Amino acid sequence: MPRGDGRLTHALDPSAPGPQDACGVFGVWAPGEEVAKLTYFGLYALQHRGQEAAGIAVSDGASVVVYKDLGLVSQVFDESTLGSLRGHLAVGHTRYSTTGSSTWENAQPTFRTTDAGTGLALCHNGNLVNTQELASRAADAGVPGAFAATTDSDLVTSLIAARPDMSVEAAAMEVLPQLRGAFSLTFMDEDTLYAARDPQGVRPLVLGRLERGWVVASETAALDIVGASVVREVEPGELLAIDENGLRSQHFAPAEPKGCVFEYVYLARPDTTIGGRGVHAARVEIGRRLAREHPADADLVIPVPESGTPAAVGYAEASGIPYGLGLVKNSYVGRTFIQPSQTIRQLGIRLKLNPLRDVIRGKRLVVVDDSIVRGNTQRALIRMLREAGALEVHVRISSPPVKWPCFYGIDFASRAELVANGLDVDGVRASINADSLGYVSEQGLIAATEQPATRLCTACFTGQYPIPLGDAGVVGKHVLEGIGRTPMPKVSEAERAVSGWTGQQAGSPTVPGGADDALRRP
Repeated sequence: MPRGDGRLTHALDPSAPGPQDACGVFGVWAPGEEVAKLTYFGLYALQHRGQEAAGIAVSDGASVVVYKDLGLVSQVFDESTLGSLRGHLAVGHTRYSTTGSSTWENAQPTFRTTDAGTGLALCHNGNLVNTQELASRAADAGVPGAFAATTDSDLVTSLIAARPDMSVEAAAMEVLPQLRGAFSLTFMDEDTLYAARDPQGVRPLVLGRLERGWVVASETAALDIVGASVVREVEPGELLAIDENGLRSQHFAPAEPKGCVFEYVYLARPDTTIGGRGVHAARVEIGRRLAREHPADADLVIPVPESGTPAAVGYAEASGIPYGLGLVKNSYVGRTFIQPSQTIRQLGIRLKLNPLRDVIRGKRLVVVDDSIVRGNTQRALIRMLREAGALEVHVRISSPPVKWPCFYGIDFASRAELVANGLDVDGVRASINADSLGYVSEQGLIAATEQPATRLCTACFTGQYPIPLGDAGVVGKHVLEGIGRTPMPKVSEAERAVSGWTGQQAGSPTVPGGADDALRRP
């Protein structure tokens, strides 16, 4: 049965995909428990982080078995499949591709047999920026099976498995320091569960305790779902190993924390906690600060569901303007694989959101959303609200302008496609046809997270990448597939803040879009 990638929203309007989530990873070591089912429910809680593919690896102490496929967690697994996956430890993955195409071969967990004859299954959330360098090194060393798939994750698995006369743990301690970029990993052999996080801790990873075992997951919400208590975050630069002897920790690199601030804005579930700060509370506080920074004379505050809801609540609270629901979201958009006809596709955003005309008619609206990437979605949304009778539409955004692509695990867009690249705020306002537009400031956003600014990555807003991208390497989603193999231009630090690397994330420097095109589109 053919599977889709779970992104009906892209098929409806390919020119207006939103920021695509990082992947979700999960791992459990719990003898006596149904570890496959625990992993299934953990992945179910992390489904928002990736809808292209899902997979689980289990071990009974004698062998590692991997089951994966394209599709949502609930499509890939059923009761009989989970019942056949027996063991005492497991790792699982739900994927959105940031390196490599959406194919079965690239679904995770990735698997290799080590030189010692043991199995190795690995799950990766994040994106490496020295993939080309690692691939060249693997080719020169004759690493077996290094290019069976076209992902940085598969390459890492091959590098760890290829260490002769070494345990998986010792091999990981050799390989992990060579990786540059964002990686939160869960991996396993027949007996041991491992978890590792890059020295910057860009992507989240947390450790939890079960009555009879341990759990690691991308978000605390996944721990809640399986009844695990939160112990702590996996530290940046740390490798954890869990087996019958308990839990042990060692560091493969010094910690230089730079957590992704966009986790607070959009990526993480609102019921997740990051760095001791509840994501929902942070988003409400962002809305409060947004109201103080960009007040509006309006009758009603409405969110763009679901990601704009907490910030809209905060905006209404701080502004004194009533909060209401003006848009109804179809919960099943992005959960079907029927390809729409051209006629249906032209409806665009209406298949995702529909206005409550009685609520909207005759009102001056404040519309709160999490971000503006290309601007197409907001443009269509504002047109729809005006057609429904809104007198004025004032747009408020709970993040600063997104001007730079992310190379650490979020597939935003190429720089050429980002509407805020080259347009000032009033230019973006004119582009989307809003009566006014306000973004929360970078300082306001950081303050709402309650994290020190020095511990956060804000590269998508500032262009200041905390992990060097390298001037002569290749960075892009299809770096191992021969698509977009264009060396990155050598630029000085002064030029970098202005020019960036247009188009590399999308694999093409000539993708239409950006500031000029935004003003010409209807």
